[in-house]
Amino acid sequence: MAEDTATVLAGLEAPLRADGFAFVPAGAMRALLGQQAVADWASFAASWNRLGLDRYMADGGRYRRRRHATFAISAGGMTRKKHQPHYQSRDYNELNGGIERWFRAMEPEMGSHPALQAILRLMHRIVTDLSEPANRPDVWHTEVHQFRIEALENSPGQPTPEGLHRDGVDWVMVIMVRRENVMSGETSIHDLQRTLLGGFMLDQPLDTAVVNDNRVYHGVTAVRPLDPTRPAYRDVLVVTFRHQ
Repeated sequence: MAEDTATVLAGLEAPLRADGFAFVPAGAMRALLGQQAVADWASFAASWNRLGLDRYMADGGRYRRRRHATFAISAGGMTRKKHQPHYQSRDYNELNGGIERWFRAMEPEMGSHPALQAILRLMHRIVTDLSEPANRPDVWHTEVHQFRIEALENSPGQPTPEGLHRDGVDWVMVIMVRRENVMSGETSIHDLQRTLLGGFMLDQPLDTAVVNDNRVYHGVTAVRPLDPTRPAYRDVLVVTFRHQ
């Protein structure tokens, strides 16, 4: 790893160690991923136009579209797993938890896209650096979620419809892919007593948040259209790591 990239990585990991979360601006994220990985970011981002409707919303909403994939990641490499459901207990997701949710699979070419592969390698490096050796699994169970939250004039989109929450994993990375004609969507981070620790906006493509899910809660405010006559949406990639 180049010296300047190592410096950027150290700057990301320091607040994660101290506070349990870090905001990584787009420029720093590009440096960490490498120019080759993001050279064709446009084709990766375009795949968000091909997501499927999330039909599991217990609030009756039809504002969320998504695809999903799972990987096994270790020091020896990464392998995409057979398509499987996403499951969260109701302890972590009171709104939509407690059931197996089958979403459309991430397209094969997106699962092997250089941008995603670089993101997964980076996240593995981070969680390896920050996990105590005794608590570091040989293989991490990794889930990748493509989300689009759509907003209408009289129906705001809820990026976190379950409210302030934890995901029930060990580590979470959220990467902004695109904001189109929306306002708000502010991220807030809270400690385990739900005291506010900080907040920020994922605004530009590749703006990123990383959180230690064992230490903090996170939530995102609803998005609303700037111009209600045009499509309005917020696209993000969410990557989670947990022990197998």
